[in-house]
Amino acid sequence: MIKLDSYRVFCLVAEHRSFSKAAKALYATQPAVSQAIMNLENELGTRLFTRTSKGVKLTTDGQMLYEYVSSAVKLIEAGEKKLSEAKDLLYGEMKIGVGDTISRYYLLPYLEKFNQGSPNIKLKVINRTTMELCNLLKSGEIDIALCNLPVKDPALEIVKCLDIHDIFVCGEKYKNLSLNRYSLADIMKFPLIFLERISNSRQYVEKFLASKGLKLQPEIELGSHDLLLEFARFNFGIACVVEEFSLDYLNSKKLYKVLLDEEIPKRSIGFCFLKNVSLSAAAKKLMEITQAASPL
Repeated sequence: MIKLDSYRVFCLVAEHRSFSKAAKALYATQPAVSQAIMNLENELGTRLFTRTSKGVKLTTDGQMLYEYVSSAVKLIEAGEKKLSEAKDLLYGEMKIGVGDTISRYYLLPYLEKFNQGSPNIKLKVINRTTMELCNLLKSGEIDIALCNLPVKDPALEIVKCLDIHDIFVCGEKYKNLSLNRYSLADIMKFPLIFLERISNSRQYVEKFLASKGLKLQPEIELGSHDLLLEFARFNFGIACVVEEFSLDYLNSKKLYKVLLDEEIPKRSIGFCFLKNVSLSAAAKKLMEITQAASPL
């Protein structure tokens, strides 16, 4: 198999019509260039150049080969340039998967900072559940995902970003629950509002309650964190939400935190990506931005 370097030498000699000029462009010696062309001609079994008083020119076979090889070499060089630009965050695309809630309440400020520093990197953001994002990672449809943890998958690498706390909140109708402490068993007697069972957040809390011998039977199941907050605000029941993503409602007294005898253990959100697969420069940069702002 002919080496690519030989074809590059061939193209330069053809373009400069000179062995010496091609050698100068390659920072090589003229004998080295001559030897490379001789080896290529031997491999192909044909003469590629003829000498003239003004240098060299392509033979008929050489011209035919050049028409194909020059295009291939230029495409390879263009690819190398694009790759270099991508490494320098001057060009490329980053496909990131994230849930709606994490996207709105955590990721967006960091994406803005990333976009300001690398405006030519095209961002493709896909919103899915944690389980769906893990499947997209393994199928190669996204580069990196920001998920609700824990995620236990031997194919994935996990980098934690932020600790979060699951709490119960209520509106004015149940405000007394924010004045005294109650057991988890007491809270289970009230109408409960939870995310759908497919949610990793729901599964985490449900598993914790089960460890306490409590069976979760929500009155209402919803598809988004924002809806949990609104349904609780309108007194449909007690909602289980992420405290860090509910501060606007809590600080403005639209909702009240239910006081518990025993808090639900903290969990985390973090980046997930395939093990043994190199992350793109863009994905690494986004992770660096988030880690610098909120290290664990």
